[in-house]
Amino acid sequence: MSKLEQTWLNDCYKSLLDSPLSHWLQTLPALMDSWQRTGKHGEFDKWCRLLNKLPSTTPSSVDLSSSVTAGSSNDIDEYTSKQIEGLLKQFMPWRKGPYHIHGIHIDTEWRSDWKWDRVVPHISSLKDRSVLDVGCGSGYHMWRMLGEGASNVIGIDPTQLFLIQFHAVKHFMQHQGVRRDDIHFLPMGIEDMQPLKAFDTVFSMGVLYHRKDPMAFLTQLKDQLRKGGELILETLVVDGDENTVLMAGERYAQMRNVWFLPSTAALTVWLSRLGFENIRVVDVNHTTLDEQRSTQWMDTQSLKDFLMPEDITRTIEGYPAPQRAVIVANKK
Repeated sequence: MSKLEQTWLNDCYKSLLDSPLSHWLQTLPALMDSWQRTGKHGEFDKWCRLLNKLPSTTPSSVDLSSSVTAGSSNDIDEYTSKQIEGLLKQFMPWRKGPYHIHGIHIDTEWRSDWKWDRVVPHISSLKDRSVLDVGCGSGYHMWRMLGEGASNVIGIDPTQLFLIQFHAVKHFMQHQGVRRDDIHFLPMGIEDMQPLKAFDTVFSMGVLYHRKDPMAFLTQLKDQLRKGGELILETLVVDGDENTVLMAGERYAQMRNVWFLPSTAALTVWLSRLGFENIRVVDVNHTTLDEQRSTQWMDTQSLKDFLMPEDITRTIEGYPAPQRAVIVANKK
Protein backbone atom coordinates (compact mmCIF):
# COMPACT_ATOMS: atom_id res chain seq x y z
CA MET A 1 0.00 0.00 0.00
CA SER A 2 1.44 3.38 -0.99
CA LYS A 3 1.65 6.24 1.47
CA LEU A 4 -0.76 8.19 -0.75
CA GLU A 5 -3.45 5.50 -0.63
CA GLN A 6 -3.06 5.03 3.11
CA THR A 7 -3.48 8.76 3.67
CA TRP A 8 -6.69 8.82 1.60
CA LEU A 9 -8.19 5.91 3.49
CA ASN A 10 -7.10 7.02 6.96
CA ASP A 11 -8.63 10.43 6.34
CA CYS A 12 -11.90 8.77 5.35
CA TYR A 13 -11.90 6.43 8.36
CA LYS A 14 -11.31 9.38 10.73
CA SER A 15 -14.26 11.24 9.26
CA LEU A 16 -16.51 8.24 9.94
CA LEU A 17 -15.47 7.68 13.57
CA ASP A 18 -17.82 10.10 15.30
CA SER A 19 -20.56 10.12 12.68
CA PRO A 20 -23.82 8.20 12.17
CA LEU A 21 -21.79 6.14 9.68
CA SER A 22 -19.32 4.81 12.26
CA HIS A 23 -20.70 1.25 11.96
CA TRP A 24 -19.35 1.18 8.40
CA LEU A 25 -15.91 0.76 9.96
CA GLN A 26 -16.91 -2.80 10.85
CA THR A 27 -16.49 -3.84 7.22
CA LEU A 28 -14.92 -1.01 5.20
CA PRO A 29 -11.22 -1.37 6.18
CA ALA A 30 -11.14 -5.08 5.31
CA LEU A 31 -12.83 -4.36 1.98
CA MET A 32 -10.31 -1.65 1.12
CA ASP A 33 -7.40 -3.90 2.19
CA SER A 34 -8.65 -6.54 -0.25
CA TRP A 35 -8.90 -3.96 -3.03
CA GLN A 36 -5.35 -2.77 -2.39
CA ARG A 37 -4.01 -6.32 -2.59
CA THR A 38 -5.87 -7.61 -5.62
CA GLY A 39 -8.12 -5.00 -7.21
CA LYS A 40 -5.90 -2.27 -8.63
CA HIS A 41 -5.83 -1.21 -12.26
CA GLY A 42 -2.54 -1.94 -14.04
CA GLU A 43 -1.88 1.78 -14.50
CA PHE A 44 -2.77 2.73 -10.93
CA ASP A 45 0.77 2.97 -9.52
CA LYS A 46 1.84 5.10 -12.50
CA TRP A 47 -1.13 7.42 -11.97
CA CYS A 48 -0.18 7.79 -8.29
CA ARG A 49 3.38 8.72 -9.24
CA LEU A 50 2.03 11.40 -11.58
CA LEU A 51 -0.25 12.70 -8.82
CA ASN A 52 2.79 13.12 -6.59
CA LYS A 53 4.36 15.35 -9.24
CA LEU A 54 1.54 17.90 -9.12
CA PRO A 55 3.04 21.14 -7.77
CA SER A 56 1.76 22.57 -4.50
CA THR A 57 -0.14 25.80 -4.98
CA THR A 58 -2.13 28.23 -2.88
CA PRO A 59 -5.37 29.19 -4.62
CA SER A 60 -6.43 32.76 -3.97
CA SER A 61 -10.07 31.63 -3.91
CA VAL A 62 -12.25 28.57 -4.39
CA ASP A 63 -15.78 28.43 -5.78
CA LEU A 64 -17.94 25.35 -5.19
CA SER A 65 -21.33 27.05 -5.24
CA SER A 66 -21.57 28.01 -8.92
CA SER A 67 -18.72 25.92 -10.39
CA VAL A 68 -15.74 23.82 -9.31
CA THR A 69 -12.96 26.38 -9.47
CA ALA A 70 -9.68 26.50 -7.57
CA GLY A 71 -7.58 29.64 -7.87
CA SER A 72 -6.85 31.76 -10.90
CA SER A 73 -4.09 32.02 -13.50
CA ASN A 74 -2.62 34.91 -11.49
CA ASP A 75 -1.75 32.56 -8.62
CA ILE A 76 0.97 30.71 -10.58
CA ASP A 77 3.59 31.39 -13.25
CA GLU A 78 3.42 30.17 -16.85
CA TYR A 79 5.82 27.28 -16.28
CA THR A 80 3.76 25.94 -13.38
CA SER A 81 0.57 26.29 -15.42
CA LYS A 82 2.04 24.23 -18.27
CA GLN A 83 3.32 21.66 -15.78
CA ILE A 84 -0.13 21.26 -14.18
CA GLU A 85 -1.93 21.05 -17.52
CA GLY A 86 0.52 18.47 -18.84
CA LEU A 87 0.09 16.27 -15.77
CA LEU A 88 -3.70 16.58 -15.72
CA LYS A 89 -3.83 15.51 -19.37
CA GLN A 90 -2.10 12.27 -18.34
CA PHE A 91 -5.40 11.40 -16.63
CA MET A 92 -7.53 11.61 -19.78
CA PRO A 93 -10.25 10.95 -20.69
CA TRP A 94 -12.01 13.47 -18.45
CA ARG A 95 -15.72 12.71 -18.76
CA LYS A 96 -17.53 14.61 -15.95
CA GLY A 97 -16.95 18.26 -15.11
CA PRO A 98 -15.95 20.95 -16.03
CA TYR A 99 -13.20 22.00 -13.67
CA HIS A 100 -11.19 25.22 -13.53
CA ILE A 101 -7.75 24.88 -11.91
CA HIS A 102 -5.67 28.07 -11.77
CA GLY A 103 -7.17 29.23 -15.07
CA ILE A 104 -6.82 25.83 -16.74
CA HIS A 105 -10.21 24.82 -18.13
CA ILE A 106 -10.70 21.04 -18.00
CA ASP A 107 -13.38 20.92 -20.67
CA THR A 108 -14.90 17.53 -19.96
CA GLU A 109 -17.09 15.42 -22.26
CA TRP A 110 -20.18 16.12 -20.15
CA ARG A 111 -21.44 19.49 -19.00
CA SER A 112 -22.22 18.05 -15.57
CA ASP A 113 -22.88 21.57 -14.32
CA TRP A 114 -25.96 21.68 -16.56
CA LYS A 115 -27.27 18.49 -15.00
CA TRP A 116 -26.62 19.89 -11.52
CA ASP A 117 -28.51 23.07 -12.37
CA ARG A 118 -31.51 20.95 -13.38
CA VAL A 119 -31.35 18.83 -10.23
CA VAL A 120 -30.55 21.17 -7.38
CA PRO A 121 -33.74 23.31 -7.37
CA HIS A 122 -35.85 20.21 -6.69
CA ILE A 123 -34.06 18.61 -3.74
CA SER A 124 -34.16 19.30 -0.04
CA SER A 125 -31.40 21.47 1.33
CA LEU A 126 -28.10 19.60 1.63
CA LYS A 127 -26.97 21.78 4.51
CA ASP A 128 -25.63 19.64 7.37
CA ARG A 129 -26.70 16.44 5.58
CA SER A 130 -24.68 13.26 5.13
CA VAL A 131 -24.58 12.47 1.42
CA LEU A 132 -23.69 9.40 -0.64
CA ASP A 133 -23.03 9.75 -4.39
CA VAL A 134 -23.30 6.33 -6.08
CA GLY A 135 -21.37 6.13 -9.35
CA CYS A 136 -19.78 9.49 -8.65
CA GLY A 137 -17.42 9.58 -11.64
CA SER A 138 -14.56 12.01 -11.10
CA GLY A 139 -16.48 13.68 -8.28
CA TYR A 140 -17.79 16.85 -9.94
CA HIS A 141 -21.19 16.65 -8.27
CA MET A 142 -19.57 15.77 -4.93
CA TRP A 143 -17.83 19.14 -4.88
CA ARG A 144 -21.11 20.88 -5.69
CA MET A 145 -22.80 18.94 -2.85
CA LEU A 146 -20.09 20.16 -0.48
CA GLY A 147 -20.65 23.66 -1.85
CA GLU A 148 -24.33 23.31 -0.88
CA GLY A 149 -23.31 22.79 2.75
CA ALA A 150 -23.37 18.99 3.15
CA SER A 151 -21.77 17.90 6.43
CA ASN A 152 -19.95 15.06 4.67
CA VAL A 153 -19.91 13.66 1.14
CA ILE A 154 -18.89 10.11 0.27
CA GLY A 155 -18.59 9.10 -3.38
CA ILE A 156 -18.27 5.52 -4.55
CA ASP A 157 -17.24 4.35 -8.01
CA PRO A 158 -15.18 1.30 -9.03
CA THR A 159 -13.46 3.13 -11.92
CA GLN A 160 -10.00 3.87 -10.59
CA LEU A 161 -9.13 6.57 -13.11
CA PHE A 162 -12.04 8.55 -11.64
CA LEU A 163 -10.46 8.11 -8.19
CA ILE A 164 -7.23 9.59 -9.51
CA GLN A 165 -9.03 12.49 -11.20
CA PHE A 166 -10.89 13.24 -7.97
CA HIS A 167 -7.65 13.43 -6.00
CA ALA A 168 -5.99 15.52 -8.69
CA VAL A 169 -8.74 18.11 -8.22
CA LYS A 170 -8.67 17.76 -4.43
CA HIS A 171 -4.92 18.45 -4.49
CA PHE A 172 -5.67 22.03 -5.57
CA MET A 173 -8.41 22.65 -3.00
CA GLN A 174 -5.92 23.87 -0.39
CA HIS A 175 -7.98 26.78 0.85
CA GLN A 176 -9.36 27.63 4.28
CA GLY A 177 -12.87 27.80 2.84
CA VAL A 178 -12.82 24.17 1.65
CA ARG A 179 -13.65 21.38 4.13
CA ARG A 180 -11.33 18.81 2.57
CA ASP A 181 -11.79 16.46 5.53
CA ASP A 182 -15.50 16.11 4.72
CA ILE A 183 -15.29 14.76 1.16
CA HIS A 184 -14.04 11.28 0.25
CA PHE A 185 -13.98 8.87 -2.70
CA LEU A 186 -14.00 5.09 -2.23
CA PRO A 187 -13.20 2.73 -5.16
CA MET A 188 -16.12 0.36 -4.78
CA GLY A 189 -19.64 -0.36 -5.98
CA ILE A 190 -22.81 -0.18 -3.92
CA GLU A 191 -23.04 -3.97 -4.00
CA ASP A 192 -19.94 -3.97 -1.76
CA MET A 193 -21.62 -1.86 0.92
CA GLN A 194 -23.38 -3.15 3.99
CA PRO A 195 -26.90 -1.68 4.46
CA LEU A 196 -25.91 1.39 6.48
CA LYS A 197 -29.41 2.94 6.70
CA ALA A 198 -27.76 6.19 7.77
CA PHE A 199 -27.34 8.67 4.90
CA ASP A 200 -29.66 11.67 4.77
CA THR A 201 -29.40 11.89 0.98
CA VAL A 202 -28.36 9.39 -1.69
CA PHE A 203 -27.65 10.43 -5.27
CA SER A 204 -27.53 7.99 -8.18
CA MET A 205 -27.05 9.73 -11.50
CA GLY A 206 -26.44 7.74 -14.66
CA VAL A 207 -26.20 4.25 -13.14
CA LEU A 208 -29.59 2.50 -13.11
CA TYR A 209 -29.62 1.59 -16.80
CA HIS A 210 -26.25 -0.14 -16.46
CA ARG A 211 -27.71 -2.67 -13.99
CA LYS A 212 -29.01 -6.09 -15.03
CA ASP A 213 -31.24 -6.14 -11.94
CA PRO A 214 -32.65 -2.63 -11.48
CA MET A 215 -34.87 -3.69 -8.56
CA ALA A 216 -31.89 -4.99 -6.61
CA PHE A 217 -30.01 -1.78 -7.32
CA LEU A 218 -32.88 0.44 -6.18
CA THR A 219 -33.15 -1.66 -3.02
CA GLN A 220 -29.42 -1.17 -2.39
CA LEU A 221 -29.92 2.59 -2.68
CA LYS A 222 -32.83 2.46 -0.23
CA ASP A 223 -30.73 0.41 2.22
CA GLN A 224 -28.22 3.26 2.52
CA LEU A 225 -30.87 5.82 3.51
CA ARG A 226 -32.18 6.54 6.96
CA LYS A 227 -35.96 6.54 7.38
CA GLY A 228 -37.30 9.62 5.62
CA GLY A 229 -34.03 10.10 3.76
CA GLU A 230 -34.08 11.44 0.21
CA LEU A 231 -33.13 9.64 -3.01
CA ILE A 232 -32.18 11.64 -6.10
CA LEU A 233 -32.25 9.31 -9.08
CA GLU A 234 -31.23 10.41 -12.57
CA THR A 235 -31.44 7.89 -15.40
CA LEU A 236 -32.29 7.24 -19.03
CA VAL A 237 -36.02 6.90 -19.69
CA VAL A 238 -38.38 6.40 -22.62
CA ASP A 239 -41.82 7.76 -23.32
CA GLY A 240 -44.76 5.59 -22.30
CA ASP A 241 -47.14 4.51 -19.57
CA GLU A 242 -46.56 2.55 -16.35
CA ASN A 243 -46.08 -0.67 -18.33
CA THR A 244 -43.46 0.69 -20.74
CA VAL A 245 -39.89 -0.55 -20.38
CA LEU A 246 -37.36 -0.72 -23.22
CA MET A 247 -34.77 -3.49 -23.05
CA ALA A 248 -32.16 -2.65 -25.65
CA GLY A 249 -30.43 -5.24 -27.79
CA GLU A 250 -26.69 -5.78 -27.74
CA ARG A 251 -26.04 -2.04 -27.75
CA TYR A 252 -27.81 1.22 -27.02
CA ALA A 253 -26.06 4.34 -28.41
CA GLN A 254 -23.06 2.05 -28.86
CA MET A 255 -22.98 1.21 -25.13
CA ARG A 256 -22.93 -2.53 -24.46
CA ASN A 257 -23.91 -2.33 -20.81
CA VAL A 258 -27.39 -0.80 -21.10
CA TRP A 259 -30.25 -2.95 -19.86
CA PHE A 260 -33.62 -1.44 -18.86
CA LEU A 261 -34.95 1.98 -19.85
CA PRO A 262 -38.33 2.49 -18.15
CA SER A 263 -40.83 5.27 -18.66
CA THR A 264 -41.06 7.73 -15.77
CA ALA A 265 -44.48 6.24 -14.98
CA ALA A 266 -43.02 2.73 -14.77
CA LEU A 267 -40.10 3.94 -12.68
CA THR A 268 -42.53 5.59 -10.28
CA VAL A 269 -44.30 2.24 -9.85
CA TRP A 270 -40.96 0.49 -9.23
CA LEU A 271 -40.00 2.96 -6.52
CA SER A 272 -43.40 2.77 -4.85
CA ARG A 273 -43.33 -1.03 -4.77
CA LEU A 274 -39.87 -0.97 -3.20
CA GLY A 275 -40.80 1.27 -0.28
CA PHE A 276 -40.42 4.86 -1.43
CA GLU A 277 -43.00 7.61 -1.05
CA ASN A 278 -43.47 11.25 -2.09
CA ILE A 279 -42.16 10.27 -5.54
CA ARG A 280 -41.76 13.24 -7.89
CA VAL A 281 -40.58 13.37 -11.50
CA VAL A 282 -38.93 16.79 -11.39
CA ASP A 283 -37.17 16.98 -14.75
CA VAL A 284 -37.21 15.26 -18.15
CA ASN A 285 -34.61 16.38 -20.65
CA HIS A 286 -33.21 15.21 -23.98
CA THR A 287 -29.41 15.10 -23.99
CA THR A 288 -28.10 17.59 -26.55
CA LEU A 289 -24.92 17.59 -28.60
CA ASP A 290 -23.79 20.59 -26.56
CA GLU A 291 -24.14 18.76 -23.25
CA GLN A 292 -22.20 15.62 -24.27
CA ARG A 293 -19.44 15.99 -26.83
CA SER A 294 -15.79 15.36 -27.65
CA THR A 295 -13.26 17.91 -26.36
CA GLN A 296 -9.51 18.30 -26.06
CA TRP A 297 -9.81 16.54 -22.69
CA MET A 298 -11.94 13.66 -24.06
CA ASP A 299 -10.95 13.33 -27.69
CA THR A 300 -12.61 10.07 -28.69
CA GLN A 301 -16.15 9.47 -29.96
CA SER A 302 -19.09 11.02 -28.13
CA LEU A 303 -22.85 11.44 -28.49
CA LYS A 304 -22.97 12.73 -32.09
CA ASP A 305 -21.21 9.55 -33.22
CA PHE A 306 -23.88 7.40 -31.57
CA LEU A 307 -26.92 9.02 -33.23
CA MET A 308 -28.23 8.61 -36.76
CA PRO A 309 -26.63 11.37 -38.89
CA GLU A 310 -29.88 11.88 -40.78
CA ASP A 311 -32.10 11.78 -37.65
CA ILE A 312 -30.54 12.68 -34.31
CA THR A 313 -33.77 11.76 -32.52
CA ARG A 314 -32.70 8.10 -32.93
CA THR A 315 -29.61 6.21 -31.86
CA ILE A 316 -27.63 4.49 -34.62
CA GLU A 317 -29.36 1.27 -33.56
CA GLY A 318 -32.75 2.88 -34.16
CA TYR A 319 -33.82 3.42 -30.54
CA PRO A 320 -35.09 6.75 -29.18
CA ALA A 321 -32.18 9.12 -28.54
CA PRO A 322 -31.09 9.56 -24.91
CA GLN A 323 -33.73 11.16 -22.71
CA ARG A 324 -32.94 11.60 -19.04
CA ALA A 325 -35.23 12.09 -16.08
CA VAL A 326 -34.68 13.14 -12.48
CA ILE A 327 -36.88 11.51 -9.84
CA VAL A 328 -36.85 12.52 -6.18
CA ALA A 329 -38.34 10.24 -3.50
CA ASN A 330 -38.21 9.54 0.21
CA LYS A 331 -37.69 6.28 2.06
CA LYS A 332 -40.76 5.29 4.06
